[in-house]
Amino acid sequence: MRASASLRAFDPASVRAQFASLSREQDGRPVVYLDGPGGTQVPQAVIDAVTSYYRDMNANDGGAFATSRDSTAMAHEAHAAVADLYGAASPEEIKLGANMTTLTFHLGRSIGAMLSPGDEVVVTRLDHDANVSPWRLMAADRGLVVRTVDIHIEDGTLDLDAFDAALTPRTKLVAVGYASNALGTINPVADLVARAHAVGAWTYVDAVAYAPHGPIDIQALGTDFLVSSAYKWFGPHVGALYGRAELLDRLPAYKVRPAHDRFETGTPNYEGWAGTLAAVDYLAGIGRSLAGEGLGRRAAILAALEAIKMYEVGLSLRMLAGLESIPGIRIWGITDPARIAERAPTISVTIAGHSPRAIATALAAAAIHAWDGDFYATGLIERLGQAESGGLVRLGMVHYTTPDEVDQTLAEVERIAQAPAGSLPERPGPH
Repeated sequence: MRASASLRAFDPASVRAQFASLSREQDGRPVVYLDGPGGTQVPQAVIDAVTSYYRDMNANDGGAFATSRDSTAMAHEAHAAVADLYGAASPEEIKLGANMTTLTFHLGRSIGAMLSPGDEVVVTRLDHDANVSPWRLMAADRGLVVRTVDIHIEDGTLDLDAFDAALTPRTKLVAVGYASNALGTINPVADLVARAHAVGAWTYVDAVAYAPHGPIDIQALGTDFLVSSAYKWFGPHVGALYGRAELLDRLPAYKVRPAHDRFETGTPNYEGWAGTLAAVDYLAGIGRSLAGEGLGRRAAILAALEAIKMYEVGLSLRMLAGLESIPGIRIWGITDPARIAERAPTISVTIAGHSPRAIATALAAAAIHAWDGDFYATGLIERLGQAESGGLVRLGMVHYTTPDEVDQTLAEVERIAQAPAGSLPERPGPH
């Protein structure tokens, strides 16, 4: 389903009441959550689903009794829900795990077992390290060659000529991000997948930073693998992997003999799976409220994410325009309004005279939650030359963010930018 005249515009007021955390106040001021790229807030339905699991069906798989049967049925439905989120052909192509990083390391062991010394893997400087280090470590173990695709620093986009140059007849795996978790850049994933497939390589797409912001269509992308984490799209701490069925069947599995699944090892996080199911159904509920209560889950998800994408474009344009009017601000990544479709509503900045930690501390004092640092996009921040100065400050908007919150943030950023250089205190970082 595509956006059409029948699809009503999304209004954040229609969902904000479902998020108890959005009522939090600090010193009498409502908290502004711009930390979504590190983990979004969750609606009450997700909290209730986790609680309900513990109360009503807390049991392991395979038992003859009611709670075990109910738990198994829920697990099947959670996989079906994620298949609908991704547009996968079957729930059997969905594997749930601890998070994207853990799933990638796990699958990387199986993929590595299929490769031979001298085979090549392609990664990029734009990616989160969870889609780089697992492949570098796999390559070191198997005697593989790793080729790294560079970026255009001026707009934070992938160098497509360098991408093509990295592909050779020995390329066996290409790992790319759907969107940058640091700069918001959305890659032309379907095109990159087609280029990789042209040399016979498999593709592994990290969709963590894209999934909350727009529809995913596995069939249109054509990728062999895609992974995201539910806690980035309003669910609990669960990772969700898609793998093309024929490839999953070919890969060796590292598991104990009685495991219920070849790639889901150990006792699952059933309560997290229940919350993941609720998170997908939350998105579907948005779609039905905008485009019709009779929509099936996949169509409803598409309707929701199309409407969310259009709404978030407005937020991004508002934030970018406001930031560009403030002296001393540098916005990293795409800033051209005509190219707004090429970025997610994740905007990272630096402010002359102030460290990223000092900026984040000042925002936190004003009840605005924003991350600073490298956000595990370590290679990218190093390439931008910002690692030694503390990285960037990331302002991450999602669909529950309001225009008023954008304006509140802009006013505070302007106040920070006007403060004398070095005058802001820093809250110590994590140890």
